[in-house]
Amino acid sequence: MPSDLRIRYDVDVRRAAAELFEEGYGYHAAATVLALPPSVVKQWCYKFGAVGLDGLLQMGGRQVRYTYEQKLAAAKAVVEDGEKVPDAMASFGIASRSALLKWCKAYREGGAEALRPEPKGRPKGSGAAKEGTTREQELEVRVRKLEAENAYLKKLAALRAERSLRTGRRQRP
Repeated sequence: MPSDLRIRYDVDVRRAAAELFEEGYGYHAAATVLALPPSVVKQWCYKFGAVGLDGLLQMGGRQVRYTYEQKLAAAKAVVEDGEKVPDAMASFGIASRSALLKWCKAYREGGAEALRPEPKGRPKGSGAAKEGTTREQELEVRVRKLEAENAYLKKLAALRAERSLRTGRRQRP
């Protein structure tokens, strides 16, 4: 079975898991009762603890976007204050354990600035001529482009001539 294939479980199955969590079952016991893989039910347990029944039932929907401040506060709570990951998920309303762990790693490695959002897309001016180029360098670039265009046109004319010889047709002007 390919690893990128994800099995989506019905809302009723997740609701049954939530009922078991409310009754005090752990993820492993709930997985046994529901005959599901413990790793899946463990994720559900974390999500249920963090965002409640509604968050668990809405899994697989639209991704939640977190602000820089939310990411920073949650990462600080885990890294500096020693709060446990499930507790931080619950107190900050973070639905994804993996996202929180990624933020914590980034915070440890690069501090608060590592959690700042990066601008999307290509940087401005990436296709423009570099500053500090001399007139001579600009002319060299232009000459190379014209030489390439000239070589292309010559090759096109040669291919057309070859095709007209093979087919016996006259070449168009």
